[in-house]
Amino acid sequence: MQMMFISGLIGFGIAVVIFILFWIFKLKYSAPGREIRIHASLEDLRSVGELVVFKVITKEIVTTSKHWLGEKGKKYFQWLVSTKKMAMIFEFDIDFRYDLRSPDFIIEEQGEKKYRLKMPQCFYEVHIRDISFYDEQNAKFLPWLLPDLLNRAFGSGFNEEDKNLLIEEAKCQATQMADNLVRKMRSEVQNSARQTLEALSKNFGAEKVLIDFTDSKLIQSKVSSILLEEKTKK
Repeated sequence: MQMMFISGLIGFGIAVVIFILFWIFKLKYSAPGREIRIHASLEDLRSVGELVVFKVITKEIVTTSKHWLGEKGKKYFQWLVSTKKMAMIFEFDIDFRYDLRSPDFIIEEQGEKKYRLKMPQCFYEVHIRDISFYDEQNAKFLPWLLPDLLNRAFGSGFNEEDKNLLIEEAKCQATQMADNLVRKMRSEVQNSARQTLEALSKNFGAEKVLIDFTDSKLIQSKVSSILLEEKTKK
């Protein structure tokens, strides 16, 4: 398994946009000549809700069936590798987010304008976008569920139930690859969250903020294969 490329889209502007809109709303006058007093509290960070801090877009290439999850997919892939010299390519993206409304998100005041933010769990969602084969002999990409290849690998008895089982195996394979990648991205995710929260906190009047990730674990919340399944229906 080899990672072809990873693109980290760091410091999402979602939280910043929400904050700007919130601030503009606070500054508006409800009537001419009326004075508005603004009191910003770091507790207002909770109004952000889900804070998306990092996004990974990646393609992973698999050139051996040795670690494939599932017998049907292993048979199919082994045949393609040995007879057609093909590699399988998984394309997926991963979103990382913190729920600032969670009771596990704790804001502690540690002096004048000094705070400690204890972070909640970081949830990540895996979106499987596509799976394809790369034909090395003809230097071209092919759909991974090409009927001609399926019939030649499994015979004419390959049916819709077999196809669905193959898709489920592929989803498990992509999920495992995503989980392996996530473990390597922990520091990047936390650095992105730290930068975003420090910027937001200063806009709420804090001068010094310590971001504590001690009890913040990476937890998979969702695996989506909607785009993949739509492509297999075409």
